[in-house]
Amino acid sequence: MTRRQLMRHSAWFGAAVGLTVVGGEVVSNVAGTTAVTAATRPTLRFAQISDSHIGFQGTANGNVVDTFTEAIDQVNSLGYTPDFVIHTGDLTHLATAEQFDQVEQMMTGLSTPHVFTVPGEHDSTDDGGRRYREVFGKGTRGDGWYSFDIAGVHVIALVNTLNPTLLGHLGRDQLDFIRSDVAGLSSDTPIIVFSHIPLFAMYPDWGWGTDDATEALSYLKRFSSVTCLNGHVHQLFTKTEGNITFYSGTTTAYPLPHPGEGGPDAKPKPVTLPAGKLRDALGIREVSYRRGQQMLAIKEQKLQ
Repeated sequence: MTRRQLMRHSAWFGAAVGLTVVGGEVVSNVAGTTAVTAATRPTLRFAQISDSHIGFQGTANGNVVDTFTEAIDQVNSLGYTPDFVIHTGDLTHLATAEQFDQVEQMMTGLSTPHVFTVPGEHDSTDDGGRRYREVFGKGTRGDGWYSFDIAGVHVIALVNTLNPTLLGHLGRDQLDFIRSDVAGLSSDTPIIVFSHIPLFAMYPDWGWGTDDATEALSYLKRFSSVTCLNGHVHQLFTKTEGNITFYSGTTTAYPLPHPGEGGPDAKPKPVTLPAGKLRDALGIREVSYRRGQQMLAIKEQKLQ
């Protein structure tokens, strides 16, 4: 994909975008222009938050605790109780015990029965994710991956941030887990996958991609509807490949540049926005599903 194509795909950065999967086909629209209308409550509703970076200090956001708190309050103000909330990694900025404790305490304020997480690379800066797993890894397999079924949907949580030499890597054990995990599922089962780093090559030069994702996704090609949610890139981005649609979520901490901005030698450093503009680039995501109608609706919400 060329940089021009990347920019076109990511042109909705910071915007509220609604995406609906109907019969396995994705339809995109600016939120509010097309609504999913049904008299009954969705079978499944959950929220995604990502990249809270508790412990970050810098001009891009002078108080990440406040903006994470606002995101939690926004989830609690959706008008319903989400069946669960996922956090797609980089809960902390430096993976200290104090930062993990603070995040854990803050997320107890979420009005939901369950909170599910995966680690980001900032959650394993010096210990291979050990401190992360001590707090958030109970009941998981390997380095923290797992799956569960709810309301007819199969959800898979993957870890692609722990390879010491290659950011964006699943590894043999996890690939075997995916293959065996979905082997017994009917092909009409909706699949939701969440990870920190994208499962597609968004911009590998910055570590925005997973090198062995092709094999992982090959086990999901027979399913009619597969939705992959990720964080890491701190901006909205959507890509569809066959039956699989990828959604990169925004952050509650600070924005990062668009892929390739600043030239070939640039690095994805926190972007400081003009006064009053930060919350336009931060937000949460709502996801809902209705059994029988085969609808999966995704809506972005700014903090502003």
